[in-house]
Amino acid sequence: GEDGKHEYQRALRKTILTVASAMLFGLGTWHFKGKTSALEFYTGYIVEQSLSVDNLFVFILLFDYFKVPAAFQSRVLNWGIIGAIAMRGVMIVLGVAAIQRFRVVMLLFAGLLLVAAGRLVKESFAVEEEEEDLSSNWIMNVSRKMVNAVDYYDDEKFFTMSNGIQRATPLLLCLVCIELSDFVFAVDSIPAVLGVSKDPFIVYTSNIFAIAALRSLYVLVAKAIDDMPYLKPAVGLVLGFVGCKMLGEYYHYEVSTAVSLAVIMGILGGSIVLSLIFPPKKVEAAKAASAAAPASTDAAAV
Repeated sequence: GEDGKHEYQRALRKTILTVASAMLFGLGTWHFKGKTSALEFYTGYIVEQSLSVDNLFVFILLFDYFKVPAAFQSRVLNWGIIGAIAMRGVMIVLGVAAIQRFRVVMLLFAGLLLVAAGRLVKESFAVEEEEEDLSSNWIMNVSRKMVNAVDYYDDEKFFTMSNGIQRATPLLLCLVCIELSDFVFAVDSIPAVLGVSKDPFIVYTSNIFAIAALRSLYVLVAKAIDDMPYLKPAVGLVLGFVGCKMLGEYYHYEVSTAVSLAVIMGILGGSIVLSLIFPPKKVEAAKAASAAAPASTDAAAV
């Protein structure tokens, strides 16, 4: 209704503001650290922002699985984002140190990226009709073992009293799943940005700006998820490209940051244009409507 429309407009404004702030920060980086650092920041930011959208797909899936009421989602999202910032901070420090100390780690990171890329592309072309069964997902199983939860919500609380014993609510179980998925995404996203720059300043700031937009992006992505079917395979292709770039770097074959930025923007921009030109959901809806029309007219005739 009207509230949803206002929330969407507010989220759109916040997202534009966050992206504009990142662009300004990049210009500041250009001024103080030079052109190369600025281009690295922009490339890192775009890679991380596209990955964070994929992270949001998982949030939406989890909220749907746990049937989390819309009013309670905000609290879980906020904690999920705090967890993402903390986890990526730790991973960046470890990742930069590992690459500086052991060059062979680049091969490991490149491998991780190529595997993640393959997984994303494969998921994108999996049969849509088959709903993902989260009950057998390893993240779900680990979460259930960690959290002994009741099966009902108690407002926004993470804990409730059950038969005189304090037990977790499904909201906490959902949060644990989100934090575990944050960890999985940090494992993908830190090598991705380290494939763009080894400067901890660039790596961390590009991550922070990407995560800063998560909260408002969630509202937009939740509405647009069905309208952007080509975004997920595009993120997979971006990861694949960065993984190949990292492999090349290990063997002393450098791809310039400007070329990287152009390729990544081309892939992501192309996926958005394709989604707008060939929106499968609308095509299916039109087919369904045209199939239903004759049936309804026949019924009316009878």
